[in-house]
Amino acid sequence: MCALELTPVSRETSVRLEKFVELLFQWQAKTNLVAAAELPRIWTRHISDSLQLLPLVPNARIWVDFGSGGGFPAIPIACALTDRPGAQIHLVESNGKKAAFLREASRVTGAPALVHQKRIEDCGESFGDKIDVISARALAPLTILCAHAFPLIARGGVGLFQKGQDIGVELTEATKYWNIGFELVPSVTGDGVIVVVRQLERRAG
Repeated sequence: MCALELTPVSRETSVRLEKFVELLFQWQAKTNLVAAAELPRIWTRHISDSLQLLPLVPNARIWVDFGSGGGFPAIPIACALTDRPGAQIHLVESNGKKAAFLREASRVTGAPALVHQKRIEDCGESFGDKIDVISARALAPLTILCAHAFPLIARGGVGLFQKGQDIGVELTEATKYWNIGFELVPSVTGDGVIVVVRQLERRAG
């Protein structure tokens, strides 16, 4: 687990993460949660890649994660925030098998993760009044993420969208429809970037 040197966590969090990874390997045999080629790099490619979001919003308690899939970044984040008073991670995942896995991951780790088995556009007011962070990893083009996240960013949330090297193309397209106040933070685990969105409004016309 030398990968955690990139994103250090407490001993308690490390134990929770080990339980999560063990569960993921068990479920992977019957449900495709992550690409098989990435399993040997699970700690770097997925765990540390998820945990690197935490320092960007050090005081955040309430997260909404769109398209949680195999649990990234939401479950590692939830494991790390388990002992933070008031922490709650909302996981939005429409796939029934993946949603079942996420509920079991929450149970096994004891992390404050609440699974919403719905499409993002059907969640409505499911997350309560206060949202600190909206996250998404390898889910959809930035233009679409902005549309989904806009109501939550408008209420004070910060968007953390993990993207690959083609982010320039996505930004060019997204800014046709959105005025975006953003910064790009290089990933500590690869060639990707994190798009940090703090302001968002629709373009007129």
